[in-house]
Parts: sequence; C-alpha cells; structure tokens
Amino acid sequence: MSQASDAPRFAEKFFGRRSGQSLRDNHLRLIENMLPKLRVPDHTEALQDPQTLFADTVSEVWLEIGFGGGEHLAWQATENPHVGFIGGEPYINGVAKLLSLLEAGNISNVRVIDNDIRPRLDQMGDQTVSRAFLLFPDPWPKLRHHKRRFVNQTNLDRLRRVMRPGAEFRVASDMDDYISWSLREVAQHGGFSLLSDDPADWRERPADWPKTRYEAKAERQGRSSTYLRFFRS
Repeated sequence: MSQASDAPRFAEKFFGRRSGQSLRDNHLRLIENMLPKLRVPDHTEALQDPQTLFADTVSEVWLEIGFGGGEHLAWQATENPHVGFIGGEPYINGVAKLLSLLEAGNISNVRVIDNDIRPRLDQMGDQTVSRAFLLFPDPWPKLRHHKRRFVNQTNLDRLRRVMRPGAEFRVASDMDDYISWSLREVAQHGGFSLLSDDPADWRERPADWPKTRYEAKAERQGRSSTYLRFFRS
C-alpha cells in the first residue's frame, strides 16, 4: 500500500474551469449572502474535527469531491439529516446551483469548499470521514492529461488517512477508461477493497444513489454508467 509522506506537499497546480456563463441575479445573491455562511473556513484548524462545523445533531461527516450541480449532495443531505456533508467544487456555477437547492429545500447540514479540495484534505483530521463520493469526475481523456485525474496514489493516500476504517468510497463514471484506471490505481494502492468483484454488480446503481445530471446526459448520448463501491481497510 502506498504510504503518505509527513513532509509538506509542494503546491499542486489546479486544472479545470472556475467559471462558465454569467450567473443570474438570484445565483449572485446566493454567492454573496449564503455562501459565506456555509463556506468551510480557510484555516487548518477548521477541518481537524469537521463535525464541529455542524449542529450537535450531526453524528458523522460525509464528503463529496466535485459535486457538479449539487443535486446528489442535496438529495443525500435531505435523506440523511444526521450526517454533516462537506462538498468540494471549484466551479462557481455549480456552487451557485447547489446553493439554490439548499435554499429551496431548507437544507442546513451542508458546508462548502468552493476551491480545489486537495489541500483541504491535507488539513482534515485523521479518520474523520465516514463516506466519500467521487461521481462523474473530469475524465481527462487525453493520455498526456491522465496525471490530472483525481484517482491517483497521492489522493488515495489523502482519502485513506481521513476516512474511518470500513468507510465507503463511491466512484461513478460513464467513461470505461476512467473506471479501468480507477480499478488499477486502487488495486495498486492497497488501502481499499471492492464491495463486489463482479462487473455485473457495477452496473447497478444502489437505491440510495440518485441519478445526477451527468449520468442522465450520458444516457441520452448512449453511454452507460458504472458504479464502484470501495471500502477503506
């Protein structure tokens, strides 16, 4: 299993979009007024015990890496009110969409990292996360860009450190190459195990795993999705 170093990490360059189309007035209002209240403070101590970011009724913390438009995160937060959710998404348009869902649903158990989540994982306390999601991440399909994919040895080190033993790590993609890549990287790492080795099981989305807009788009374009469930050893 790959071992994380205690030495400080060099700054990692971020690749990806920060913004898209101009935000509507309502989204601008949410970014200005709502986001500051939900943003995870940008200092090391804030994430040492991430459960303290929430009300006392929260008994555990789940993490979504790259929440896109936020529909999965908002659904999970509604269905699991005893869980505190931390969602990371650097794309401001996606952050605005999540905020609109949180406001409409009066959802209070979500906190937001509106930036690259990797350095914030380094700030997070050991074994403080009970579940993590990586759903339809940027596949970086060109060979020269594969090193930009989130699933790699460094990030798996990060996740394993912050996740509790037995915690579930869910990965989904409609790109077969990304699934194959993820399976190889996780196997090489050795710190996670698959729930099922049967590829037929990977095509079945669990009932507590709602469809995202990216999955729906893939279906419209004739691509099927794969759902991997790993557990932290």
